[in-house]
Amino acid sequence: MGPMESAMSDFLRECGGVAVIDGGLATELERHGADLNDPLWSAKCILTSPHLIRTVHLDYLEAGADIIITASYQATIQGFEDKGYSREESESLLTKSVEIAREARDVYYNRCRESFSGHAPDGRILKKRPILVAASVGSYGAYLADGSEYSGDYGDNMDLDFLKNFHRRRVRVLADSGPDLIAFETVPNKLEAQAFAQLLDEEEIKLPAWLSFNSKDGVNIVSGDSLLECAAIVENSKKIVAVGINCTPPRYIQDLIICLTKVTTKPILIYPNSGESYDADKKEWVQNTGVSDKDFVSYVNKWCEVGASLVGGCCRTTPHTIRAIYRTLSSKVSRPILSVDGDVSPKGEES
Repeated sequence: MGPMESAMSDFLRECGGVAVIDGGLATELERHGADLNDPLWSAKCILTSPHLIRTVHLDYLEAGADIIITASYQATIQGFEDKGYSREESESLLTKSVEIAREARDVYYNRCRESFSGHAPDGRILKKRPILVAASVGSYGAYLADGSEYSGDYGDNMDLDFLKNFHRRRVRVLADSGPDLIAFETVPNKLEAQAFAQLLDEEEIKLPAWLSFNSKDGVNIVSGDSLLECAAIVENSKKIVAVGINCTPPRYIQDLIICLTKVTTKPILIYPNSGESYDADKKEWVQNTGVSDKDFVSYVNKWCEVGASLVGGCCRTTPHTIRAIYRTLSSKVSRPILSVDGDVSPKGEES
C-alpha cells in the first residue's frame, strides 16, 4: 500500500470505518435562489454567487458530511473561455472553487469551537472531525452539456490524447489550489478513466484521487463498457485511492458494489442520485420518479455490508438525506471526533 492509499485508510479509520460524502449541489443552490440555466451549470455560481456555494457546503457539514465536493464539476478552462473569460481568469475561477470549500470548512470549525454539546438545538451537527475538500473534475461530456456524460458516446474519432489534453491544465490548477484530493466524477467510459489515471502520473500530481463511474443498468457503465474492466484500470493506479459509483439510481448500487469487490482492493465509494429521471430535452427533473430520503437511507446499511466505505448522495439529494445517512451510520459505527487541539477522541468524548 502506497502513502496516498495509507492516508485514505487512516482517514476512514478516523471516520469510524465509513465516511459520509455530501449531497447534490445544484438542487441546493437553486433552493437558495441561484439561476443555473447555463452551460456552466452550478459552476456559474463561482462567478455570480460564491456565498451561496459556501452556504451549501456549510449545510452539508452541519448535516454530518466528512467530505465536501467543490463546485468545479462543470468548471473547465474551455467552458469559461467560451464565456469570454481569459485563460488567467478561467484558472482563477477554478482555484476559487477550492477556496470557497476551504473557507466553509474553516467557518464550520469555528462554529464547532463555539458549540459545547456537538449539536445545535435545530439538529445541526457541530462536531469537529477530519473533513476533506475534494476538487471535482467532471467528464468531457459535462463540458459539452449535450447529455454525453450520461451516454459516454464521444464519437468514433475520440482518442486518449485528446481527453488528457482537455483535462490536463484544469487538473493541474485544481491540484495546486489546496484541496485534499481530486474527485473524478460521473466518468462515463473506459477511455476517460484511462485518461484520468495517466494524467495523475504525467502531471506528477501529489494528491490522492478517487474515480467514480455512472451506470444506467446496474451492470456496465453508461457507455456499455464493462465496470470490471474500468475498475481494473483504476486498480493499477497508486494515486487513485478509492473507486466507485455516483449519479446512478439507488436500486442499482448494491449489485455494482458487489461487482467492484471482485476486482478492487481499494475503498469503494458510492453517492447515488435520488433515482429521479432527467428530461434532457426539457432540462428538468421529472417529479415523483425518485425515492424518498427514508427509502434512500434504508439502502445504506446494506451498501456498507457488501463493501461501501464512503457513502453520500448526488443529484437531487439534500442535506436532509446526508443527515439521515450520518445518523444511520453513527448508530452502527464509532465515529471519533477531534478535540480542540486536533487529537482524535472516541465518539462522545469531546474536549
